[in-house]
Amino acid sequence: MSIFGTRKARAIVVAVAAGSLALTACGGNDNKGSAKEQGKTKEDAAKQSAAVTFGDAKASTGPAAPVDGARPGGTITVYQTDDFSHLDPAQSYVSDARILGRLIHRGLTQYQEDASGKLTVVGDIATDSGKTTDGGKTWTYTLKDGVKDQNGNPITSADIRHTVERLYTPFITDGPVYLQNWLSGEGTTYRKALPEGPYGGQHLPNDVLETPDEKTVIFKFKEPQADLPQALAMTGYSVVPAKGDTKEKYDTAPVSVGPYKIADFKPGKEMKLVKNENWDPKTDSVRHQYVDGFNIAFNTPDEAQTKAILADRDEAKNGIQMTGTVATTQVQNVVNDAAAKARTISGYQPYVWQLNFNLDRVKDKKIRDAITLAMPNKNVYQPDGGAYGGEVATGLISPTTPGFEKDYDPFGKLKKPMGDIEAAKKLIQEAGATGMKLTYAYANTPKRQQQAQFIADALQKIGLDIQKKEIDGATWYEQVGKVDNGLDLYMTGWGQDWPSASTVIPPLYDGKQLQDGSSVYSHINDPKVNDEIARIKKIVDPAEAQKAWTALHHDIVERINPAAPLYFTKSLQIQGSNVGGARYSNDLSAIDVTRVFLKS
Repeated sequence: MSIFGTRKARAIVVAVAAGSLALTACGGNDNKGSAKEQGKTKEDAAKQSAAVTFGDAKASTGPAAPVDGARPGGTITVYQTDDFSHLDPAQSYVSDARILGRLIHRGLTQYQEDASGKLTVVGDIATDSGKTTDGGKTWTYTLKDGVKDQNGNPITSADIRHTVERLYTPFITDGPVYLQNWLSGEGTTYRKALPEGPYGGQHLPNDVLETPDEKTVIFKFKEPQADLPQALAMTGYSVVPAKGDTKEKYDTAPVSVGPYKIADFKPGKEMKLVKNENWDPKTDSVRHQYVDGFNIAFNTPDEAQTKAILADRDEAKNGIQMTGTVATTQVQNVVNDAAAKARTISGYQPYVWQLNFNLDRVKDKKIRDAITLAMPNKNVYQPDGGAYGGEVATGLISPTTPGFEKDYDPFGKLKKPMGDIEAAKKLIQEAGATGMKLTYAYANTPKRQQQAQFIADALQKIGLDIQKKEIDGATWYEQVGKVDNGLDLYMTGWGQDWPSASTVIPPLYDGKQLQDGSSVYSHINDPKVNDEIARIKKIVDPAEAQKAWTALHHDIVERINPAAPLYFTKSLQIQGSNVGGARYSNDLSAIDVTRVFLKS
């Protein structure tokens, strides 16, 4: 998924929030030194990479386990850097939309998280996490009684069919495609199965998707899909009630099925969520509805967010950061103040920030390798919280992904985290590329502007002529996600959609999926990689598949180098003193918004 401001896997996708530069704010990136200097370590990440379990009907039955000390009432203030790029769940594949989605959307399955962070897939609007009797080719879901949308309409199997079939329409471009590919063909071929979606009166055949009665949904695949319960937990597969679907307009006014609904939305300014009276806690084992609502204020950079909540006055006492993090300049003020630090949560995120090479334009691998060697990785993550917000990335798979290798470092980044300018300059000269013009795009937020300066300076030093281009952060992924984007270099962030490299490598590096809105940001389309992805997808044994994904990761990084790894991400967030129930969610990679309450 990119990160927001980066896009989605969970695509994946932390806000592109602002933060002022302070190189001395935190310690190094080499996992040496005190915890105060580094924040979370790779050992913490390994704990977050555990595979999920699957819940039965009992685990899926609401209400959700109560939060200690919780009381009803009040409104939580949410500080958010940018507006949401999408509200239609089918278009949602970034982290901010995913967190918002947990409050207003529901799907067939969802993650239940215990106090230790262990994840279990349970039935959300379904009675359990799914049943299969033929090794994963056929999955059956039964819908719960009492699930309604905000208008009081019961959710039936017809709504699930409608939700799936609208994914095939041309206007749905930015969401996940796992389910579509599994049902109707790899890459972009699935769209041929239902080019108008359900709107022209056509439907997927019963040998693909069957809804024999109002309560039953049956998915039928040609190949076993053991990960279906986890895929269906993605925001992108949340239900869109057929009676409320307004096609393209749904992206600004979705119909809620979750505990909250949108009462007021002023794009670019604010959003107000209030209780959805038609949400029944007895049908929901993962969410609560403690507060009366959430007031979300956009255009509030991390710096302003942190200062307001740290000061802890007025409405900031009830404030949280949704995808924002403690600003770099404020990290030491927060972690060195015992009272303030007690109001923080932290954890490893699944994301890797990388500098993509548009392989349609940057075709010489020597140039790509030179740029990768030149990257001042340690500088690049400083505006994103320093050692509390990131650490040098050595590959394209994060420390929270099963199969991550902490010693894998083909570009020597752990020894030279500030880059190797001389080695890079030599490669540029060998490629005859001295003076070559490259268009480098970055989001127009303070954090990305600061990072862009570091990156552009390094590339100028090795002899490249860098043409910088600012792009609106709110529409970043839509613009860099175009096949004909006219750009050479651009940053994106991606994390696993669930604990498997199968949700990292295929979405980013399967050339058969390349289309406008896809996450194949580098435009890689290598036959060997494509064939190997197809082969590994058929491996049933998870351990064997993990080894194969690791080997393919090596091949992609070393033989092709489609993107320069920049940094792995971590999160440090702060809440107001009146906010209760705050905890870091291993699923959301941020605050768990489903359980917060106000103490008074």
